[in-house]
Amino acid sequence: MGEPFDGMWGDCAAMRALFETLERVAPTDLTLLIHGETGTGKELVARSVHRRSRRAAGPFVAVNCAALPGTLVESELFGFEKGSFTGAVRAHAGLIEQAHGGTLFLDEIGELPLAVQAKLLRVLQDRQVQRLGAARSRTIDVRFVAATHQDLPGMVEGRAFRRDLYHRVLEVALEVPALRDRGDDLDGLADLFVMHAAAGSGRKVRLTPAARAALRAHDWPGNVRELENSLRRAVVVCDADELQPEHLQLAGAGAGAAPRTLPEIVAIAVEGAVRQALRRAAGDPVRAAAELGILPAHLRALAEQHHIAVD
Repeated sequence: MGEPFDGMWGDCAAMRALFETLERVAPTDLTLLIHGETGTGKELVARSVHRRSRRAAGPFVAVNCAALPGTLVESELFGFEKGSFTGAVRAHAGLIEQAHGGTLFLDEIGELPLAVQAKLLRVLQDRQVQRLGAARSRTIDVRFVAATHQDLPGMVEGRAFRRDLYHRVLEVALEVPALRDRGDDLDGLADLFVMHAAAGSGRKVRLTPAARAALRAHDWPGNVRELENSLRRAVVVCDADELQPEHLQLAGAGAGAAPRTLPEIVAIAVEGAVRQALRRAAGDPVRAAAELGILPAHLRALAEQHHIAVD
């Protein structure tokens, strides 16, 4: 698949074009807007911009705008002075100030409330930030990189996003392609993820042609992140050296996505531990149980629960 570009891999035309643009714009101070579906790697692109800029020695501050509570978004971004509101027992530098001398990455910028968008526009224009409760502004030296999976032009037309802020952050637009649009990159990425997932246990695992066909047939709504999570899980649950389609569990809505609940995560970990212990013990349940620190009867019960054959 070729050499990685700052931790990103891709040989398709869209990825090569993205890498070429990154090399040109990273050394500048232009504000960037990265667009791409969830899971395509927008933060990796932003970090690459930072590493290749003159600000590489400064901080890289990533902000998930969608995760900031509405009541706290202003104080978190712009900071506050002691006593500016109930609970403000000491002064606090906001995330914009914390990025001074470096790069501020505003992920999912479309989630910011309109009032906050107006204040952010002033920061971008004046390069000054005023904490809540402060009498004066502070000069900042920050490179802004924004990202979204939303249709910002449509939000502008619907008056959900400020037109002036949109044009301010759109000095350079970068498009991160969806995995389904990356052609043969899927095979190369799959091999890399399987290799990395198997390396931790000292195993060599490969994808069968049937498994590759299953990967190509999947739509990958979660993109590269979903692919990596799916293959990491498949390597854990596979007790052989070849990944088959059944190990991928891609059939059904969302089956290829990463586990989201604690019981799902625990079940996957237990199943993988039992399979690997049995493999190391050459199928002997007594030795496998001893390795796991449980009774053979308990191991057999877990194996039955997860449909694992035991001699």
